[in-house]
Amino acid sequence: MSNVQVLPLLETDRAVAPCCPPLNERPMSASEAEVAAKMFKALGDPVRLRLFSAVASHEGGEACVCDISDVGVTQPTVSHHLKKLKEAGLLSSERRGTWVYYRVEPSVLAAMGALLAGTARA
Repeated sequence: MSNVQVLPLLETDRAVAPCCPPLNERPMSASEAEVAAKMFKALGDPVRLRLFSAVASHEGGEACVCDISDVGVTQPTVSHHLKKLKEAGLLSSERRGTWVYYRVEPSVLAAMGALLAGTARA
């Protein structure tokens, strides 16, 4: 007799919830501008941008902190920058044993792209 139990899969296709309208659609409200500025401020640091890129481009869409910490700064500094990216809503994390795995939610990338892309005006 087996004790194997089938667990349900987690839903990974979350709806895109953009923070703000495309920049050329209408002027942002104060609260929309605060949210967008928080994201861009977090990405305004070269180390954070490298960490964000390392996570986003990592195979499987997530990366162990042990795989992305080679960005030219100490481990405590890497942890600080990852924390800032999480606080800005750009990364999520999950602890597995002694390691923490980071992921960029697809909806975050889509929302950032929609904010910047918009539709070109003639």
